[in-house]
Amino acid sequence: MATQPAQKNSTIEDILFQKGLITADQLSAVKLESINSGQSADQILIQHNLLPVDKVTEAKAQLLNVPFIKLEGKAISSDVLNLIPEPAARRYTIIPFEKNGDELYVAMADPLDIQISQFIEKRSGKRVKPFLAIPGDILKAIGDQYSQNLTSEVTSALKEVQSVKPEEQLESGPEVIREAPVSNIVSQLMEYAIKTRASDIHIEPQEDRTRVRYRIDGILHEKVLLPKGVHDAVVSRIKILSNLKIDERRLPQDGRFTFVYGENEVDLRISTIPTVFGEKIVMRLLPKSTGAPSLLELGLRGISLKNLESQLLRTHGIILVCGPTGSGKTTTLYSVLTKISTTKVNVVTIEDPVEYQITGVNQVQVNPQAGLTFASALRSFLRQDPNIIMVGEVRDAETADLAIQAALTGHQVFSTVHTNSASGAPPRLLDMGVEPFLLASSLNAVVGQRVVRKICPKCKVEFAATSEVLEGIKSVLGNVMPQSAKMGVKLYKGQGCDFCARTGYLGRVGIFEVLITNESISKLILEHASSGSIEGKAKENGMITMKQDGFLKVLEGITTLEEVLRVAQD
Repeated sequence: MATQPAQKNSTIEDILFQKGLITADQLSAVKLESINSGQSADQILIQHNLLPVDKVTEAKAQLLNVPFIKLEGKAISSDVLNLIPEPAARRYTIIPFEKNGDELYVAMADPLDIQISQFIEKRSGKRVKPFLAIPGDILKAIGDQYSQNLTSEVTSALKEVQSVKPEEQLESGPEVIREAPVSNIVSQLMEYAIKTRASDIHIEPQEDRTRVRYRIDGILHEKVLLPKGVHDAVVSRIKILSNLKIDERRLPQDGRFTFVYGENEVDLRISTIPTVFGEKIVMRLLPKSTGAPSLLELGLRGISLKNLESQLLRTHGIILVCGPTGSGKTTTLYSVLTKISTTKVNVVTIEDPVEYQITGVNQVQVNPQAGLTFASALRSFLRQDPNIIMVGEVRDAETADLAIQAALTGHQVFSTVHTNSASGAPPRLLDMGVEPFLLASSLNAVVGQRVVRKICPKCKVEFAATSEVLEGIKSVLGNVMPQSAKMGVKLYKGQGCDFCARTGYLGRVGIFEVLITNESISKLILEHASSGSIEGKAKENGMITMKQDGFLKVLEGITTLEEVLRVAQD
């Protein structure tokens, strides 16, 4: 980030005053305290919480006429890190973050220290371009980047890969990459995913390097950059673990394997696709030890939970869970099945794929190559004397018809549909060709859902909302606005701390709407009514919408307004 040079004889507090970040009174008070206490102005400003550390450091960079860099969320390539050893980085509070020709960009706590710059230049053989960064950020970046301990493995792997001739690659490849250091790189990537609670690892080849991103609480974070030279070896190592063909690089492949780290045993689902710059791999992590959460833990409560539980007591009919990909539909179905599965009922499921094993449930995975589809499995299930059937997804008219026939013949059926809201599910099934009178008489309930990130409890702070925001909350909640909130609304956010990796969020929770098919809703289904009409009638019947549920969780300090609007905005 470029900074404007400061005027001659100006100070940090003068620069901050010129930018309008501190008032004239604050400027005078800081100057006076600096003279009386002997402390520097930047120490006083941070000590009294007058400004965030990054604003003060940016002004300091302007004063010193060096660029300012924010290291938060910045991934650093292993070959760049390798130019300065970790002990030296810690000792001098420095970290290299980028190479540009013969220049090395280095974040420093003291960018004017000539001796440190000379040491780096001698060690790396490159000209140093110093950047000013917050000392705490540098130390955190050192901890994050060097902790993955990939630098030595990457260097060794590059030498190892280069020593194998291209024509020998296919024959000796498996033997070469079974050994460290390539296997160490893969292990480190997976260990880091487990430590950070990531749900997916994306290994993406780019023109000049390989980017590794982790999906944490639903958001992708760039964490590691690897040199291009190790990409094929890393991909081959993962393919060997997953029993995939390492010489097939033109077609997508799917596989899976189990990884054990400490007491954590994780199933990894692997998917590869060929891209312009090489094969991209996505690894989905499915922890074995984690049981399905209860409906209350998911975020269902109040009238929504009561309505759903009342429908679960029925012995026949269909219950649908709706939402886009990644909205937690499968987790909700697993929670429901865990709740209702007992030794007195026969539960069968057809899934694509089976993500978690549930004790006492007969789980089947689709296999289109062998002719085992949702529809063919559903036909077979009816000859298995089932009480409860779970179909992973209603994708076509055949599956929809069979699911509804099963519900009408005395079975309890659960499934998912990709619609944006609960009220969108009946019109979607009618569009598939389902008869309106069959749907109206078999559909018990539809659950619409999304997942939002929860505020980190360690750095949660209260703040005042603007009058516009308050009006917006009141208009959305209407008559479901809590009595306590009418007296005064308190909003919360996470400031960002080491505990939540500076994001301000930790963990996720669901926001829900539960639409019960009563007589008035059945009538609208028979009339082919739009989703808007169905939602309007459901709200008249007392349904709390997803957005309202999200706003109620905002008022309780569970999540933020931005999160709810990110996932549930119409």
